[in-house]
Order: sequence, then C-alpha cells, then structure tokens
Amino acid sequence: MKVVVGLGNPGVDYDGTRHNIGFDVLDKIAKTDGDGKYALKFHGAVCQVVKGEKKILVVKPMTFMNLSGSCVAEILGFYRVEFCDLLVLCDDVNLPLGKIRVRAEGGHGGHNGLRDIQNKLGSTNYPRVRLGVGGPSEANLAGYVLGKFRPHEMTEAKMMVDDAVDAVWSWVKDGIHVCMNRFNGPVK
Repeated sequence: MKVVVGLGNPGVDYDGTRHNIGFDVLDKIAKTDGDGKYALKFHGAVCQVVKGEKKILVVKPMTFMNLSGSCVAEILGFYRVEFCDLLVLCDDVNLPLGKIRVRAEGGHGGHNGLRDIQNKLGSTNYPRVRLGVGGPSEANLAGYVLGKFRPHEMTEAKMMVDDAVDAVWSWVKDGIHVCMNRFNGPVK
C-alpha cells in the first residue's frame, strides 16, 4: 500500500490558504480517482483511491500542521507501511509560486509539519513533494502562509495542484527517482 499525506490545517477558516495546498492536491485526487469521501480515523481524514491497478490511501491529518506526525505514525504503524511507500506534500515558501520540488528524503527545512513527522517517525527517509507558494514580502511568515492566494496567483496555484497530482501518480507508478527526474526542473 502507498500512503500520500497532504499537510494543512483542519477547518473552513484555512480552506484556500497557502499552508493548505497539500490538502488541495489530495482533494483533487480523491474527487478525480476516488469517491471524494473521507473517513475520520487515525487523527486524520482518510480516503482510499484507485487508478488502474494502483491503490493509495490519501490522508489529511486533522491535528493541525504542527502536530501532523501523530497521524502519519499511526497510519504507517497500523498498515505496516515502509517509509519508502509514504509521500508527504507540503507548502514551501522557499520555492517560487507554482514550482514543485520532489525529494527522496531530507530534513524539515524549517517546516513545522515536516519537523513533527520527522520527530514522530525518528527518520527523514521518506519522499516528499514541496509545493512552492512563494516567499512573503512582509516579515510575518505565519500570516503569509495562513493567508489565501491572491486573485492574480490563483491560475499558477491551480496549475501547481495539477502538476502535483501528476507527480503523485508518477511516484505511485514509477517510483521516486523517475518522479524526481520528471518534475525537478531548474528553479527560476
């Protein structure tokens, strides 16, 4: 089984925010390749999705971003999923808006959701897709990532969600190295 986790914050107040771009990717996958219905378990919203012969579990932790690791650890433990079969999607202020970066492993890079997953799993050896939301022009990073995309950013954000969906299925079908080669173009 493959598990794809999108990071974000639960609740309608956070819908459409930069921090919830991981949730947006999973919602598109769940609606396109599944029934779009999530069940609440393991401190998360979980939906099984099938595309062809490939099955994945998409998971949105409902513990808020900074506590995402508990949900991820519970799912991996229950289903006995190896770290290589986990893919985490998160926002990244260090990437330009619309750019995605696929990694086979790595540190948290200051992202509190990834930091908590790293702490709960005791490892950084799991694949992730970082979704570029651009950096704030103001000093208030929390306000920026918890803010909604501006109207002139919406087209780029939607295209990035589509690219991320393609990256997820590339990872499921062909593995992390093919996915990295396909989606990691130069950063502008």
